Amino acid sequence: SGKWEIAYVCDLSPESRELARRFVPGAQIVSDEQLIFDDPEVQVVGLFALADSRKEQIAKAVATGKHIISEKPIAESIEKEWQAVELAEKSSVLATVNLYLRNSWYHKTIKSFIEQGEIGELAIIRVCHMTPGLAPGEGHEYEGPAFHDCGMHYVDIARWYAGSEFRSWHAQAIR
Repeated sequence: SGKWEIAYVCDLSPESRELARRFVPGAQIVSDEQLIFDDPEVQVVGLFALADSRKEQIAKAVATGKHIISEKPIAESIEKEWQAVELAEKSSVLATVNLYLRNSWYHKTIKSFIEQGEIGELAIIRVCHMTPGLAPGEGHEYEGPAFHDCGMHYVDIARWYAGSEFRSWHAQAIR
């Protein structure tokens, strides 16, 4: 966007670091996240690793005075999520949880079509989650079961498309 200077990209995977070198040639590409937290020039950190690492990263960000943009969930359990919230609330840092779908190019294009009337008047929004995974009640990994984890994104994007709250809704699951 040109609004942010990406100073670092950190990843444990050598392949991902190589890809980052191509996409962000001006950034320092590292495998040790502590380098980022220790750099006094870094003002904001984006936390996009798996949920089981985020609470510790939030604690490091708060301890080093870095503002936080985090993917959700912010920890691997509700208890640890509340601990992370308390850490941020008791600090002077700003913290936010990213709702990434609004920033996706394809959703911006669809929103533009809606706003310009290219596809007619918006009356119904149907969202289908087709990603395979465990059904609710079958357990989950760190990121949570698919519908539980992704559901808030779908609710948000439907409200964003419509520019309003829901009038009615229906949910259905098939395994």
